[in-house]
Amino acid sequence: MLKAQYNERGPVPQKSITAVEFEAPALANDEALVELIASPINPSDVLTLTGEYGILPPLPAIGGNEGVGKIVKLGGKGPAIGQTVLLPAGSGTWATHMVCKTAQLIPVPNEADPKQLAMMTINPPTALLMLEEFVDLKPGDWVIQNAANSGVGSYLIQLAKIKGLKTINVVRRESAVEGVKAQGADVVLVDGPKLAKQVAELTGDNQPKLGIDAVGGSSTDRVAASLAMGGTLVNYGLMSGEPCQVSASSFVFRDVTLKGFWLARWFRNAAPEKQKAVFGQIIQYVAEGKLQTKIHAEYPVSEIKQAVAAAAEGGREGKILVVA
Repeated sequence: MLKAQYNERGPVPQKSITAVEFEAPALANDEALVELIASPINPSDVLTLTGEYGILPPLPAIGGNEGVGKIVKLGGKGPAIGQTVLLPAGSGTWATHMVCKTAQLIPVPNEADPKQLAMMTINPPTALLMLEEFVDLKPGDWVIQNAANSGVGSYLIQLAKIKGLKTINVVRRESAVEGVKAQGADVVLVDGPKLAKQVAELTGDNQPKLGIDAVGGSSTDRVAASLAMGGTLVNYGLMSGEPCQVSASSFVFRDVTLKGFWLARWFRNAAPEKQKAVFGQIIQYVAEGKLQTKIHAEYPVSEIKQAVAAAAEGGREGKILVVA
């Protein structure tokens, strides 16, 4: 059995983490041994290894925050052996095996694609909640987002289409345009100083009421300038490494509102029934094949350094998965 452990953080994320052998302890009556099927490497995972994420686990720690596995042994009662389950969020999922409390394991359909299910705990609910929690959108409304070629961006395009919404998708390089179009995007634009004018020409009197920003810096301001009067801009990341910038004209003369979204905070505050409803909706979409994202490459836990290095590189399309 292997686990991807890190004892320090540093600017080169793959240097901090290594595969370590371990033996699973004896199971208590309320525990299960779960074998990893797949766990993605998200941008937040890389930032956690470099020490730049907003919340950092105490060291030493095991990498990984979501994924799916298969129950291989029970200490007592619980889901059936062989059942596919969601791994507990934030539990250190880059390991060939995990000992989990059975009460924390959420069974998912065995017939659904487990690798797509492995990526459903963080990015899909982030996209879904940003579409639902801030603006009362109606079918036919436009939504604009930057970082449209990201994991969240891909899910937002698909979820918007399910809801009858139209998306304007902003990327930072021309080479990303075709990949985003292939996800079902209505419009794909390359970010630049003419963005607001292009959006106005496309949408006319139906300018976007909701903007989604994951880049920060001057890109935030260009999305804000593309919104309708009284529009809402939601930021959930700073891929540029720069603070959000919004001009006074958007705030003062066009009454644009800037808000932040962090999924961990939503989980802390949302009632269990609401959380179950969100996950139930996403599981259904994944099982029906309506919600999926590209997989760039898969690496076993034994090659965690190579996996993290690949995830930290820019310019790829699709997720890096850690597998047993």
